[in-house]
Amino acid sequence: MPLSRATPRKLLHQRDIQIRGYERADGLVDIEAHIVDSKTYSWSNQDRGGIQAGEALHDMWVRLTIDRDMVIQGCEASMDATPYNTCTGATGSFSRLTGLKLGKGFIKAAMAQLGGVVSCTHLRELLQPVATVAFQTIHSLREHQAPGNAGKAARTAAGIQVGLLNTCFAYDETGPLARRAGAGEDSAT
Repeated sequence: MPLSRATPRKLLHQRDIQIRGYERADGLVDIEAHIVDSKTYSWSNQDRGGIQAGEALHDMWVRLTIDRDMVIQGCEASMDATPYNTCTGATGSFSRLTGLKLGKGFIKAAMAQLGGVVSCTHLRELLQPVATVAFQTIHSLREHQAPGNAGKAARTAAGIQVGLLNTCFAYDETGPLARRAGAGEDSAT
């Protein structure tokens, strides 16, 4: 169902984010995120001599390489477009994430490594959805590519992975999905 009808309005800013999860030939997993910001109007910018309507204000990348246990083996960032020349100096700090584990407490630990003036706000903002895509990608490897589905996680009678109970509205342990015994097809993570 779409959102309600909007009041007449004019688009000023657009942010596009793409995140992809890849299985690598060496058994590791790459999660790549790409963020592009643009404006619908032209404006002056001292470092770039102006930014034209539709031109990327931010065009940035981050790649996390993780193992099957969700431990970051490497992280790199890149900037193709920034509002200021100095911004590109923030990319090297993302290697500080190496060794962190994606899971409970990851964002807090990542912010301890990358917070404030150490890195880039826009790239840091990508870490939450990157972590979510990492979970989805690892789930794909464990659940759908394991021989004979040997990677199946422990599930409730309703087919919900035990670790997902109470993590969102749909997986409420007292909700309709959890009460639906034997409905393994409802575990669409």
